Amino acid sequence: MIRPFLIALQFLTRLPVRLAGDLEAEDLGRSLLYYPLVGLILGGLLAASAWLMSGVPPLLAGALVLTLWVALTGALHLDGLADTIAAWAGGRGDRERTLALMKDPHCGPQGVTALVLVLLLKFAALAAILEAGDYLPLILAPFLGRTALPLLFLTTPYVRPGGLGAALASGLPRRAGTGVLIAAGALTPLMAGAPGLLALTLTLAAFYSLRQAMRRRIGGTTGDTAGALVELTEAVALLAALLVGSGLYL
Repeated sequence: MIRPFLIALQFLTRLPVRLAGDLEAEDLGRSLLYYPLVGLILGGLLAASAWLMSGVPPLLAGALVLTLWVALTGALHLDGLADTIAAWAGGRGDRERTLALMKDPHCGPQGVTALVLVLLLKFAALAAILEAGDYLPLILAPFLGRTALPLLFLTTPYVRPGGLGAALASGLPRRAGTGVLIAAGALTPLMAGAPGLLALTLTLAAFYSLRQAMRRRIGGTTGDTAGALVELTEAVALLAALLVGSGLYL
């Protein structure tokens, strides 16, 4: 039980967790069950850091919290976002070309533009959140972002044979995964009220749209598209929390 959790923590964060020995497909698959918990841990660290900076001007505090966010995750999902957007633009509708471009280590201008826009959106949202002194969205966004991953692997074929993603998909216990998703969906409005309910609704809508785009273009998902999903889910969750957090956000 503890090993899958540590695998999730090691893979999704840059916290000092290092496991010895080979990782079995079963443990890798079960680690997906703990992704929402890792999201809560990340969110808790972000919220705590924001609280400690309560006297710092909102723009500076927003930049510092975003820097910590990227550092804690090692820009893992930002890399997937850049590769996905660059491949989508350069693939021109062709499945094989899109998959080949995702493996290219060079990031085109479209990928860089996507990175800048998503980070700018997060920064602006964080500045508004911190100005209002509302730290709950900082917990909600990483939580929903990581919850989107077991949902993706439960509902979407993994199109690259072999590798980490294939092991995650094959080793994920479906019944337990469904239970985790139901629990996460119930926890969201309990934890965050109306902002949480709106964030859940909008992130599910975004998930459906992104999943449909993946299925149409490449027939399923890859590690890069999964990373893009996390980043976009987080951005949507932050914006949703801002929409209904208080009159200040409207």
